Amino acid sequence: MNPRIPSLSHDEIIHSRRLVLAAAGTVSLGWLTGCAVQSPPVTPREAPVAAQDLRAAQQATVNLPPRKPALKRKIALGRITNETSYGQSLLRDRSGDPLGKQVTDLLSKALTESGSFLVFERPDIGKVEAESRLTDGRLNLIGVDALIIGSLTEFGRKTLGATGFVSASKRQVAFAKIDVRVVDTNTGQILFATSGAGEASTETASTFGFGSQAGYDGTLNDAAIRQAVSEAVSRLAVDFSSRPWQTFILKAEGDRLFLSGGKSQGLQAGQILQVLTQGEKIKSPQTGAMVTLPGRTVAQVQIEALFGDNELNEGAVARIRSGSLESMRVEQLVVRVQE
Repeated sequence: MNPRIPSLSHDEIIHSRRLVLAAAGTVSLGWLTGCAVQSPPVTPREAPVAAQDLRAAQQATVNLPPRKPALKRKIALGRITNETSYGQSLLRDRSGDPLGKQVTDLLSKALTESGSFLVFERPDIGKVEAESRLTDGRLNLIGVDALIIGSLTEFGRKTLGATGFVSASKRQVAFAKIDVRVVDTNTGQILFATSGAGEASTETASTFGFGSQAGYDGTLNDAAIRQAVSEAVSRLAVDFSSRPWQTFILKAEGDRLFLSGGKSQGLQAGQILQVLTQGEKIKSPQTGAMVTLPGRTVAQVQIEALFGDNELNEGAVARIRSGSLESMRVEQLVVRVQE
């Protein structure tokens, strides 16, 4: 015999139906929410060392004198222009090149901060001369060893995207490339050429229409150019550092010599240097260029002290340990690191 099913009152039936509907709604909402959940956007992670500490360590490294003498070449920036179609219009002349000026400023800043060069103003030298004339002063320009000329040769943006059944993603990418060459100001010869490239991007994603949204990001252009400039400067520093270091004698007093160059170029008290004759210069019939013959070692000196407070007026006091400079003119001698 079947068990008797207890009868429910009208109020109990209504209450039971409400519980069922509430439970069904909760299950449906949980299912929809679970479908709409997406993976969090990828965010850059810092290295174990904080970025601020890393920048401080890099700056401290720049301020330290090099381990061996490193001659800081005197350089200046020449023409740096935008040769891409980006930012060009019929109503803008070549003198109004904002992108080229931006690359010039970034390149000048990066060269100065690298600590490997003595950078002299050339693009806005007219403004410097005008300011000097206001006080009846005279601008004492210093000649440079090399002139850097180049241009922004590649620059653009693109948008990449992917669309699935319930998800979509969008990625904005900016790319820049600069090409530069270093020209010897004495001969006009191109010493070497190099380039730098940079890329910056940002990405957004959504699922069922939920997720991060982002419009046009103009800062990607600047970030890509900055990376390209940084890579070009790093390559320039490597190329310049491969050239041999040497300096000159400012004055000789008996066995004591005053040399050009000091702490910023890596000279230290107690260091041993050798003095050589400059060698005769002969024009090569093959290339038409002047060739300097190897000089001969005439003395060995040791640094006793350093003086000067900036890179342009630094010097060193050295004393002769062996050899002699008698009957020799200091302008005919060079000082190099002992091999």
